Amino acid sequence: MDIRALRYAVTLAEELHFGRAAQRHYISPQPFGRHIQRLERELGTQLFERTSRRVTLTPEGERLIAEARTLLDTVDSLTEHHHRTTDEKLLTLGVLGFGLAERWPDLTAAVHGHDPGIAFSYAELDLADQYEAVRSHRVDVGIVQYVGPVDGLVFEHALTMPRVVVVPARSPLADADRLTEADLSDSPWLPTALAHPALEAWSGPASDGSHNRGALRHPAAIPGAVATTGRIALHAEAAGRFYPHPDVRFVPLDGPPVEIAVATRATDDRHAIAAVRHATRLLGGAR
Repeated sequence: MDIRALRYAVTLAEELHFGRAAQRHYISPQPFGRHIQRLERELGTQLFERTSRRVTLTPEGERLIAEARTLLDTVDSLTEHHHRTTDEKLLTLGVLGFGLAERWPDLTAAVHGHDPGIAFSYAELDLADQYEAVRSHRVDVGIVQYVGPVDGLVFEHALTMPRVVVVPARSPLADADRLTEADLSDSPWLPTALAHPALEAWSGPASDGSHNRGALRHPAAIPGAVATTGRIALHAEAAGRFYPHPDVRFVPLDGPPVEIAVATRATDDRHAIAAVRHATRLLGGAR
C-alpha cells in the first residue's frame, strides 16, 4: 500500500473537497483522485461518497481514516527517530535541474567551514515533486525554485538568475536579443509540470498544459523536447551552459527572474540542517 495515498486520503477527509485537498499536496485534482480510487480498490471498500456538490466519508471510511492517522503518526515518528539515531551528518540532498549551478562549491565550502563532517547523498527532484519530496522526508534538503511560502518548509535564498525562453534554432525568434511574453503570444508552449499555483502564476502563458499527464517533469529534458517538438519553454539562464543543444537557442525573456533556494522542513532542528541554512544565508548574502 502506498503511504502517500494514505496521506492524500487523510487530507481529503479533512477538506472534503478534492480541489483543496490536492492543492495541499501541490498536485492537480485528477491524479489526486486517481490515487484515492486506487487506494479504495486496494482496500476493497469505498472511503468517500462523491456527488456533484459534496464529498463525505462513508462509515467504513471514518474507521479506516482513523487507523490511517495512527499509522501515519507512527511512520513519521519512525522517520524522525531514524534521522536522529543514524548518522545525523549525512543528509540526502534533492536537486532540481542544475541546482545551484556554479555556486555549489561555494555552498559546500561554507557548510564544511561550519562542520567538515557533514556529507551529502544525491537525489533528483522534478518540477512536480520538488516541495513534496522535502515535506515527506524523501530528502533532507532540497535545492528548488522559490516562488513563495509552502506549508511546513523553510526557504533560504541562494541565488537569482534571469529567465530565458528555449526556442528551436530554426525559429525566427532564435535571433532575437531579448523577447517579451507579447512576442511569444502565437508560439506553442511545451507542457511542463508545475508543483505549486504560484509557479503557474510565475510561468504565465507557459503554464498552459502544466497538468497534462505528459507534461515534462525534468528541466534537463526541456531543450531536447523543444528541438523535437518545435514548441518553446521557459528555463533559467544557466540552462544554456548546463544543457546545451545544437538545435535550440536560449533567448533572454522579460519577466520575473528565477529564484533558487534551499528548502528544509520547518520542524527539522538537527545540527547539520542548521549548518546548511547558515551556509546558504552566507551564500545568498554574498551575491
